[in-house]
Amino acid sequence: MKKKKIPAKWSGRAVWINLFAMLLVVIGVFIGLWFSLDNYTMHNIEVTVPNVKGMKLYQAKKAIEQQGLFAVVADSGYNKTFPAGTVLEQIPANDKKVKPGREIYLTINTTRTPTLQLPDIPDNSSLREAQARLKAMGIKLSPCEYVDGEKDWVYGVKYRGKNIFGGDRIPIGAELTLQIGSGQFSDSPEIETDTTNIENEVNSDLYEEESFGFDDLF
Repeated sequence: MKKKKIPAKWSGRAVWINLFAMLLVVIGVFIGLWFSLDNYTMHNIEVTVPNVKGMKLYQAKKAIEQQGLFAVVADSGYNKTFPAGTVLEQIPANDKKVKPGREIYLTINTTRTPTLQLPDIPDNSSLREAQARLKAMGIKLSPCEYVDGEKDWVYGVKYRGKNIFGGDRIPIGAELTLQIGSGQFSDSPEIETDTTNIENEVNSDLYEEESFGFDDLF
């Protein structure tokens, strides 16, 4: 049998040249992908998140953007110790290392004081129960005001000197005054009647009527 001849392009030096060229192409593709991915993910490039708590929103945005980051208002809260429109919280926190272009989520202090609904306390609960419910809601209580009635029973609730009722809305942190019974009841005053004067007035009216009738006859 005769051996088949291998084409020249698949033998000797030509084969090695072709294999080497293919290897160079593969290496070049991997190197290109590596650098493009490195640039895309900004490998080893990080910036520090600034501390913007307590800043006005426009100041916080400016400080964040100077670091190549983006500010996003994500939520609002209420803290009476901070002016309205200031930053209460930030995510990620300050001094964290992040990639450029990262979004920083901000919680802003609301411009309006949140309100709560007063529970049905007036004339519907004892002092102890009312105190427990109101304190759990974060409401402050001033010294009680005593009124006539059953001891330690809540007869009314006042806010800034005015009576409020169950269902009314009050600001968070409001200070209320409970009107509670002192355990004493005031006696109703007796009305004294002078029967002598009444009898005299009746007799006088009768005399006038009789006199008028007698004169009419003439």
